[in-house]
Amino acid sequence: MSASDDIWILGIHMTKFGKHPDLDTVDLGAKAIRGALDDAGVDMGRMGILAAGNLMGRGGIGQQLQKQVGQTGIPVYNVSNACATGATALRTAIMAVKAGECDMGLAVGVEKLAGAGLLGGGGQAKDKAKVFEPSGRHGAVAPTDGRIGTDTMPGVFAQVGMEYGHKYGGADFELFARISEKNHSHSTLNPLAAYNKAMSVEQIMNDVMIAYPNTRPMCSANCDGAAAAVVTNGETLKTLSTEQQRRAVKVSASVLTTDPWQEACQVLPDVNTLTRNAANQAYEQAGVGPDDLDLVELHDCFATAELVHYDNLMLCEEGGAVDFFESGAPWRDGDKPVNVSGGLQSKGHPISATGIANIWEVCQHLRDEGGDRQIEGANVGLAHVIGLGSACGIHILEKAAA
Repeated sequence: MSASDDIWILGIHMTKFGKHPDLDTVDLGAKAIRGALDDAGVDMGRMGILAAGNLMGRGGIGQQLQKQVGQTGIPVYNVSNACATGATALRTAIMAVKAGECDMGLAVGVEKLAGAGLLGGGGQAKDKAKVFEPSGRHGAVAPTDGRIGTDTMPGVFAQVGMEYGHKYGGADFELFARISEKNHSHSTLNPLAAYNKAMSVEQIMNDVMIAYPNTRPMCSANCDGAAAAVVTNGETLKTLSTEQQRRAVKVSASVLTTDPWQEACQVLPDVNTLTRNAANQAYEQAGVGPDDLDLVELHDCFATAELVHYDNLMLCEEGGAVDFFESGAPWRDGDKPVNVSGGLQSKGHPISATGIANIWEVCQHLRDEGGDRQIEGANVGLAHVIGLGSACGIHILEKAAA
């Protein structure tokens, strides 16, 4: 592979996740873009494409952002792909650079979600006391054609976790609470997380039940936030300063998948198969395996989701997710740290920003800029997101050679 085929993250930025009452969606997205450009050491005039992701706001977010950060006539792609929106925006910019259409590209994901309540399968805000389907029917129960379920996100991922426990054993209410305990503990070292509060297993288990076995602290936190990244090719990177080259992070794999056809998932989404397919493609594309990963940021929209994705990402042998967690491996001082940012349960989940924010976290460690939560000696990391509906984005990132 020639240097022109290599893709590098030159700059990346994540805003503080939480409540931003004084910033609208455009202000928040512009803040992330300016941060990414500053981090890259370039300006908007160098960008050849803008891919902008947003779900809950008005259409044309990319053109609106241009008016704030620089209207240079470049092509703009407005991206909407559920929780995989940010990762899809980044992949759009990567593909444009890889195709030779431009030397540098910019991707951003932004969302204003503070106070949105629960989110259902159709991406609409839900009242916690009374849940509706997007169609207006009460209860959000999926069609009963062969398989009964729900199309709300809390319900879907509760079922996924319970199904895994039933099939392989060992996954009970307390175990899922302990996964959440890990992530809340990790968040205390992340100043950009929406919540920085450690929680005990007892506190987590005794909180409000959302969809068994997930209580409120075991669910992703809706909040405001934005993240952006600047990408370039290897040939262009060689023309930049030594410092820019040192801090650049190689994108060794960029993969997006959807559900393959199978009878069951014509009714319910299959978050397992599309993740495992994406992981297989990403490992092959990057030329690495799960054992080579030094850290993982995966889509823990619920504690139950984190457990099954240990298996789907092949961090353990098939059926071995409970043993993997019990070994201590996914803690930040374990053999395979997972969600050292605090994950979606603590860092927060402003939907369209999450895909790039997960990549930002991995980049911090590969650049040795992770601060108090730095994973020492990190050279390879994986970022993963799931968009219910379905979409799975996986990026494998590698530290620049010295």
